[in-house]
Amino acid sequence: MNQLNQRPVILVTGATGAQGGSVAKALLKSGKWAVRCLTRNAGSEKAIALQKAGAVLVEGDLDNMDCLVEATEGCYGVFGVTNFWEHFGKEYEQGKHLIDAVLASGVKHFIYSGLPAYKTLSGDKLSVPHCDIKAALEVYALSKGIPSTFMHIAFYYENFLYFFPPRREEDGAYYFGFPQGQTPLAMATPEDMGPMAVLIFDHPDIYTGKTVGVVGEDRTCSEYAAIMSRVLGVTIRYRYIPRDVYAGLGFPGAEELANMFEVQRLHIPHRRGDLMNSYYMNPRMQRFESWLMRKKSQLLQLLNQTEYA
Repeated sequence: MNQLNQRPVILVTGATGAQGGSVAKALLKSGKWAVRCLTRNAGSEKAIALQKAGAVLVEGDLDNMDCLVEATEGCYGVFGVTNFWEHFGKEYEQGKHLIDAVLASGVKHFIYSGLPAYKTLSGDKLSVPHCDIKAALEVYALSKGIPSTFMHIAFYYENFLYFFPPRREEDGAYYFGFPQGQTPLAMATPEDMGPMAVLIFDHPDIYTGKTVGVVGEDRTCSEYAAIMSRVLGVTIRYRYIPRDVYAGLGFPGAEELANMFEVQRLHIPHRRGDLMNSYYMNPRMQRFESWLMRKKSQLLQLLNQTEYA
């Protein structure tokens, strides 16, 4: 605990996840900040690794307001991330708990991993709760006068590994598809989020009150397919699936994802400004091709396991 008394403390929520883990590791590497990590399981492998790297673990979750007040007490800053796909509509309540704790503890700089209000972007036509709830939490944080910065990370490169792996069809080629059309799809890996968050905490005079996009690439899906084909040595193609068709596929979240891609196709023509700023803030941002080279064996193994669509 002496270490925490010597340096300003930053609490990281979701510290064993992709975003929070990236931020916690980058803060620890910087050496400027004492890092406190909120985790539901202090005995997990990832939590223990953070502790060995110098973090102080606080066991708890976003449902427990008393725990959050205790975790944020004495903190200069907080990095907050909430997970819609784990809790669905409960995300707003959990995010509100965190923001209320930040307010109660007098935190000087709050970074929240949010997203734009897609329902607003679509003129109230298409609801995308996993985006809209985060946007509502941003509004709530601002309404409380909390010095905040919002980070909007793009579609993960990792989604091609876990949610949208190309599937082999009878012609021998592999296909992935959704309603994005030929509008550029901004992408990034959460691995690159941490250094940007450190820069934001280091320069509150520049970033307080700002929204920062995290974008490593801004290409069409056909271009991503061409990169995958070149790196993996197999033919991969993108297939546009109209919104209504995709929404009717029947898997959990199909309609929400269909709406997300449709809003992006129609209302987010590009994110080139965020792309340029991301590389300014973190010159080591990974291009899709460089990330893919590191994941080549993993993705090839995955492709070999897919059945005919």
